[in-house]
Order: sequence, then structure tokens, then C-alpha cells
Amino acid sequence: MGLFMAYKVHWLIDGLIEVEADDIDGAENIVKEKIEAFIKDNSKFFEDIGAKAVQGQAYLPGSDEKK
Repeated sequence: MGLFMAYKVHWLIDGLIEVEADDIDGAENIVKEKIEAFIKDNSKFFEDIGAKAVQGQAYLPGSDEKK
């Protein structure tokens, strides 16, 4: 008979997408709306895995970054 332990698992999803928008706020909102729709359509999954936050930030690529 095995002894089971309760383990906590901290996970993180990191991604990068290029979107066309008029400004930084617009770019963030495009992705935010996509993510919110996905979460709403899969709310049970996100509840089961204990998702607490999703965050992101838009920026303009620098000269050393491929566009």
C-alpha cells in the first residue's frame, strides 16, 4: 500500500504573438479578448487546474529583435 503525498504544482505559460494594432493598448486588447474568450469557453478546465491569473504586455520590437 503506497503512501501518497499532496504536491503543489506551479505552472506558467509564456507566449509571444505579433498583432497589428493602432497602439499598445489596442494590441493588448486584441490578445486579451482572445484569451478571455478561451477561458470562458473552458472555465471548468481552468477551475480544475487552479488558474489564478493571466497577464501580458505589448511592446514594439527593438532593433536587435527579428520582426
